[in-house]
Amino acid sequence: MRHLAYLDAGSGSLIVQAVVGGVAGAAVAAKLYWRRLTARFRRRPSDRP
Repeated sequence: MRHLAYLDAGSGSLIVQAVVGGVAGAAVAAKLYWRRLTARFRRRPSDRP
């Protein structure tokens, strides 16, 4: 079977926005989890003189 598909400018714009939004969301999530991960290995200043 042969299928014909048509993507107009609105469909292309929607696809681009979805990809950009997904990348931005993944970047924010990675930044948050990276801070949590590195916070576990940071040295905390001790209260002893």
